[in-house]
Amino acid sequence: MNVKRTLPGVGVVLLALAAFAYAFWTQMQKSLDAPVVLAEGATLFEIKHGQTLPRIADGLAAEGWLSRPIFFELEAARLGIAERLQAGIYEVRTGDTPRLLLGKFQRGEIKIFQVRFIEGTTFRELRKVLARQPALVATIAGLEDEEVMTKLGAPGTSPEGQFFPSTYFYPAGSKDLEILRTAHKRMQELLERYWAGRAGDLPFTEPEQALVVASIVEKETAKPEERPEIAGVFVRRLQQKMKLQTDPAVIYGLGPCFDGNLTRADLERDTPYNTYTRDGLPPTPIAMPGEDAIKAAVNPAPGNTLYFVARGDGSHEFSASLEDHIRAVHRFQQHKTESP
Repeated sequence: MNVKRTLPGVGVVLLALAAFAYAFWTQMQKSLDAPVVLAEGATLFEIKHGQTLPRIADGLAAEGWLSRPIFFELEAARLGIAERLQAGIYEVRTGDTPRLLLGKFQRGEIKIFQVRFIEGTTFRELRKVLARQPALVATIAGLEDEEVMTKLGAPGTSPEGQFFPSTYFYPAGSKDLEILRTAHKRMQELLERYWAGRAGDLPFTEPEQALVVASIVEKETAKPEERPEIAGVFVRRLQQKMKLQTDPAVIYGLGPCFDGNLTRADLERDTPYNTYTRDGLPPTPIAMPGEDAIKAAVNPAPGNTLYFVARGDGSHEFSASLEDHIRAVHRFQQHKTESP
């Protein structure tokens, strides 16, 4: 055997292998650090339960985020996390890299979704909001309102106004009923707290009645500073056995029949919520009140005003006498019907 010829040959092979390995490593690092570019700026990527590492890598490559799946698999194996990628829905943003995504998958940094319940929203509107939410399991779609409340442990309770308006966060796969359960619990806790610190001369005797007043206050004004005064008007009208004459309650009672234009005929059409034809409070809240409205309902501003009318700029003119109210109506809302 000619050793002198063999050794240089081995050296050439080793050198070639080293060059190949270096080129492969360089290409792998370049691929793992290549930023993702998305038309919308962000998208979602799902790892299903039981999905293997090669399937995950193939998914990334299919999206165009990875030049070769083997690079992702080798990096996961090198780091010792090939079996530790967690199932879930992840947010992928422009600028993310496959290496960064691998870290997210290993740590389980799944996308957290959010849904906002807005003050003044009715339960019918709230159900529509939940139905449109992404990655939320719909369990109440085929249920009547009464069935929903029974599942929440409040049978016989109207769902109107029973859920606290706020922003709620949830991971993919959460159930809509669980979000409602959280919102219902928060409303009950808040109402109980404010009811415990209520004024001593209120014309209602239970928290649910305060919730009804709060819902009306919520619908009457968007200005937090006006809510105690408006609550005071309704409290005094109840104390004096006057009809509330609040348009939002009438509109709620009309339901889908309301076309956006409240007419004299509407005010004369008797429903359980028509506070022009019926005494006292409506039978249920008419919307979701926020915390300011609840606070105002149980601690209304003192005074002698019994009427108010919109000025047209979002604020209201308050009056103590019917004569002053009529003058205010002519001044601010001529040819319009205002409440109360």
